[in-house]
Amino acid sequence: MYNWWWLSIPFALFYIILVFIGQIWMRKRNKKYELRKALIIWNVFLAVFSFWGACRCVPELLHSLTKHGFQHSLCNPILKKGVTGLWLWLFIISKVPETIDTLFIVLRRQQLIFLHWFHHASVVVYCFYSYGLFAPTGRWFTSMNLCVHTVMYSYFALRAARFRVPQFIQQSITVLQLIQMLVGCIVNTAAYKYKQDGYYCMTSNSNIVVSVVLYVIYLILFAHFFYLSYLQKGMNKNMKERTD
Repeated sequence: MYNWWWLSIPFALFYIILVFIGQIWMRKRNKKYELRKALIIWNVFLAVFSFWGACRCVPELLHSLTKHGFQHSLCNPILKKGVTGLWLWLFIISKVPETIDTLFIVLRRQQLIFLHWFHHASVVVYCFYSYGLFAPTGRWFTSMNLCVHTVMYSYFALRAARFRVPQFIQQSITVLQLIQMLVGCIVNTAAYKYKQDGYYCMTSNSNIVVSVVLYVIYLILFAHFFYLSYLQKGMNKNMKERTD
């Protein structure tokens, strides 16, 4: 798997092609698919998987931080074997079936935004690429992503089951995603600084560059989504109330 990470690139391209073909096909159909029960099961499965993974990976990150320091957590390789190694591998592999999220959106004829499919496609490639290098910063990215996904997929499951969830929960999830992207940028910048200062650091410059570029793009896209979904809607609502 270390030497075959590039196979994620044709997979990502195939995924994008299928997304647009699927949208065209669904526009020609008179009826959308409901799939509510399947969606609930799927989101519950991903929430449980993410929670279990977080319980296995976060302790390793905390141990690295508390016992060896910040520099160690960014620069010393992650364990390739044992429980942490297994869950790191499962995390990477999970990015492939996570693209099924898009299938539900397309088949249920919901709005599919650029952020969604770009994020899925690029994350698959980046995760396989980083796993091929065994980038030490991956312990941060894996732990953060699993924690955020635990909350996110739990929320999706509740929404799919038609529970009334307060809007601030949805806003909080987007804030968590923004924090994740910001921390990702900080972690990579710190790893680069350690390398420049002559510290031992196994995180490659190429991985740092690719990671920073992606995290900055994600940060911009999620910030734009937050603005359109919550701030702009709130301003429009206030304007309407004033004019009514």
